[in-house]
Amino acid sequence: MDAPARLRMNRTALVPVALLALCVVPLAFAAPWLPVLLLIPVGVALWVLRTGLDIDDEGLTVQALLGRRRVPWTDVAGIRVAERGSLWLVTTAGTELRLPVVRARDLPRLADFSGGRIRLSAQ
Repeated sequence: MDAPARLRMNRTALVPVALLALCVVPLAFAAPWLPVLLLIPVGVALWVLRTGLDIDDEGLTVQALLGRRRVPWTDVAGIRVAERGSLWLVTTAGTELRLPVVRARDLPRLADFSGGRIRLSAQ
């Protein structure tokens, strides 16, 4: 794999964030302490831009708003699909890590990006 695969939220998710900011502006200037409300759309925009999953030859990196976690391929035991289609990375230590921005429908793409390290099998 030449460059890491970067799976991020669709940037169109910023449209409702911009509308939220537009709606918050009049309220934010109604009282001296209300400009703090402007932090809400800023935080949501940062979450949309930062949250995601990077896949490369060494492993997976799960990016969250306030941190990241790197899991090498040697520590990956598998992928668990939860009831609502969210994906959880299962490590060889038995811990689970939620994979953001990918759902069960994205498993074939995830398997492709893994270079064969994640295999799909029918049960």
